[in-house]
Amino acid sequence: MKTRALLVLPAVAALALSACGGSSSDAAAGTSSSAAASSSGGDLSGTLTVFAAASLTDVFTDLGAQLEADNPGLDVQFNVAGSSALATQLTQGAPVDVFASANEKQMTVVTDAGLQGAGPTVFTENVLEIAVPRGNPGKVTGLADFGNADLALAICAADVPCGAAAEAVFADAGITAQPDTEEEDVKAALTKVQLGEVDAALVYATDVQAAGSDVEGIPFPEAEKEINSYPICVLKAAPNPEAAQAFVDLVNSDAGQQALTDAGFRAPTS
Repeated sequence: MKTRALLVLPAVAALALSACGGSSSDAAAGTSSSAAASSSGGDLSGTLTVFAAASLTDVFTDLGAQLEADNPGLDVQFNVAGSSALATQLTQGAPVDVFASANEKQMTVVTDAGLQGAGPTVFTENVLEIAVPRGNPGKVTGLADFGNADLALAICAADVPCGAAAEAVFADAGITAQPDTEEEDVKAALTKVQLGEVDAALVYATDVQAAGSDVEGIPFPEAEKEINSYPICVLKAAPNPEAAQAFVDLVNSDAGQQALTDAGFRAPTS
């Protein structure tokens, strides 16, 4: 498989890279192939560069592989990171085809700069969930535990969508959070839990599901007040606009939506 999810990169490195160029696959495999073929005719080629929120890593990698399977001349590459970092790289001129953000605020950074082409459209939703190491050694029971200074706690930095959502739920619940670390994206916060470095982290429900038996998830009712809507768009200056539109069409297709649902995402409500 050519498709690969790139690690979060500093802006300069990401620009250089772009210039050079538990899986949901079972759910997408049946019909996403035909959806991609119908939109592209199997004739897409070259490199398709997708900037995507870190929480989309697994499902987007699978969908990219399906698009490649229908278009042997196409190479789909992903830069997955915190949405704020990706939006910054885009405003600095990174030659990217598609941007998918974990909230509408960071997409607005891109649209305010006039960088969008087709779209943006909201394609899925997500909510926060508490992740704890297997066995829950810290005996975490709910959101209020994030105010306990005796626990080792991780959240996302406030400038990324999972951190902005965390701040909002804390405010709604009247909790003064006592995090020990603020991570650059949701995958980094989840890794702290998987390694047993923290007693709990606020991540997305989809990340808890993707982690499997490595972590345990604790849903909390306050999360429903801060649902993250995920928009996607083709960039105006996309180097490969036909492939970009084909990928967006695949994400919005029945197969793409089923892949997202199977990964724990929600259908968009608007």
